Amino acid sequence: MLVVVVALVTARRPEHEIPDRDGYFDQWSVLHGGYDPRTGNPWLRGWLTLVYGIARPLARRGIQPDVLTLSSIWLAAAVFVPASAGGRWAILAGWILVASGLFDNLDGCVAILERRTSRWGYVLDSAVDRLNDAIYLAAVVSVGAPLELAIVCGFLFFFLEYVRSRAGNAGGDEVGRITIAERPNRVIFLAASIHFGGVFLAQREQVATTGMAAMTLLSLVGVGQLLVTVRRQLLALPPAEPSAPG
Repeated sequence: MLVVVVALVTARRPEHEIPDRDGYFDQWSVLHGGYDPRTGNPWLRGWLTLVYGIARPLARRGIQPDVLTLSSIWLAAAVFVPASAGGRWAILAGWILVASGLFDNLDGCVAILERRTSRWGYVLDSAVDRLNDAIYLAAVVSVGAPLELAIVCGFLFFFLEYVRSRAGNAGGDEVGRITIAERPNRVIFLAASIHFGGVFLAQREQVATTGMAAMTLLSLVGVGQLLVTVRRQLLALPPAEPSAPG
């Protein structure tokens, strides 16, 4: 309730027309190394289309992107309430995790549609993404996945994003490549690991472990995809100028 109040109080209607979906995809592509979401990964295209459909009325109302960013943390933490209750409540927990993932993408979409993208928003969004990754993994552990597997999976999440960040600092683009382990896939797989534990109660731990193992494997492949692309990009750049002696 407090989040809704803050969102409405801080809202400021944009003076320009909100872009259509293709306009959003064009601007998203500019911010993500030129990758066109209309081609390639169908999961990403479908996820961004869903996000756009929800974000457009929020952008028209002028909701602040940072409010949505912080709201995703609250929703991520809320997953533990039904997850810890056991039984069929895990189904609700899985859908709350999906809602958190949506909010985690809504902020960027709203910022693009409202023309409010900023360096601070980029840093805040990245920091919240990493925090939410850890919360999602902990939620899957709470319904039966092994902690050791979650640690490995979390390391791969963080390593992938660290490589991407350092590649950008080294002169490559800020995305490198859209891999098979991007956030939409993380949200979908980890939410399913909780949700179907509530559907198949007798196999709850097995479902959670299988989902976590699948996400770990996808993350390992994603890291390999990114490393190959980043290496190719950086080796194609001209040699860096030697720095002057201090």
